[in-house]
Amino acid sequence: MKVIISGYGRMGHMIEKKLASHGIELVLASEDICATPKGIAKECVCIDFTTPQAFRENYKFIAASFKAAVIGTTGWNDIQAEVIREFEDHGTPMIYASNFSIGVNALFAAVERTAKVLKGRGYTPHITETHHIHKLDAPSGTAKSLGALVCKELGSEPQIDSIREGEVPGIHTVEFVSEADRLSFTHEAFSREGLAEGAVAAALLTDGLEGVHEFKDLIL
Repeated sequence: MKVIISGYGRMGHMIEKKLASHGIELVLASEDICATPKGIAKECVCIDFTTPQAFRENYKFIAASFKAAVIGTTGWNDIQAEVIREFEDHGTPMIYASNFSIGVNALFAAVERTAKVLKGRGYTPHITETHHIHKLDAPSGTAKSLGALVCKELGSEPQIDSIREGEVPGIHTVEFVSEADRLSFTHEAFSREGLAEGAVAAALLTDGLEGVHEFKDLIL
């Protein structure tokens, strides 16, 4: 497998290290993915961790040019249908996630199951997410995904509070509160390593894959 990284910031550097540890060839790490020669792109999986604006500008090129794509960039929910259609029309496999951490995806599963059990039993949901001061979006994509799960299964939309401080990699807490008790689920990332490991795992899953998939649906 060959990989090209779109976006060479902190996540890009972490993914580069993970690729090396798995013996996967990194062909290029680029801040301008659309400058990639199509002959090279067609042999590679694109792992994209850029910005919402950059992804909006680049996704058509990625869909048309690459062998497959792993999209870790968030903040494009409003054009999700168009993005999925673009990849499907080109027959380019794509795996996306609001968070590629295996631990966070386990949190998704726990929250989804709990919300199903608590539906109609008098529980009020609440989500708090804390990230470093450099994070551009609020709420985080992960918090939005958790909120969507809760709303779907519990039938109640949770309040989401966003906190930006220091260099916190990411903390997500989901609470369900009733007059009798409180259930609380928290995932705390110690670094971006879990995100990078999950993104590389997703890239490996693209081999032989067809269509567009959310990461959690492939591993849970």
